[in-house]
Amino acid sequence: MSDTMQLLKEGPVLFYEDFQVGDSYETSGRTITEADVVNFAGLSADYNALHVDAEFAGRTPHGGRIAHGLLVLAVASGLCTRLPVMKFLESSILGLKDLSCRFLKPCKIGDTIRVRLSIEEKTPGRRPGRGTIVMKRAAVNQKDEVVMDSTWRLVVLSRETETA
Repeated sequence: MSDTMQLLKEGPVLFYEDFQVGDSYETSGRTITEADVVNFAGLSADYNALHVDAEFAGRTPHGGRIAHGLLVLAVASGLCTRLPVMKFLESSILGLKDLSCRFLKPCKIGDTIRVRLSIEEKTPGRRPGRGTIVMKRAAVNQKDEVVMDSTWRLVVLSRETETA
């Protein structure tokens, strides 16, 4: 038995066919902290004053420091992995085909974000045994404002792989 097939047999698994356009889910929340911003600046080497300089950022229209956009994207991704539906999809994901993202509002230190995930589109694969699922992931803050909107295209196995 192949490694992929063994992995699929180890627990509940969702496949391409298990998703319908319009399915939607919402994650729990997570507060963006001072430590998150400082650690992300160190990890990414992005020390833009808007993120790390309180005096500078206080004089901008934001009125203070804001989280890195890519930090918000990373936290949103992590929140989604905690959804049971994503856990069950995990072993049938072949890869991330495409990701597009728009940052609509600043995310400030102390904001709590959660993600609304919805299935927007499904496309059968050109090769048998797979398809692409298009997911919209919107990060919303505690005021229910969308701070980041993203579209993820995941290539996943189809059920016909299970019997191959």
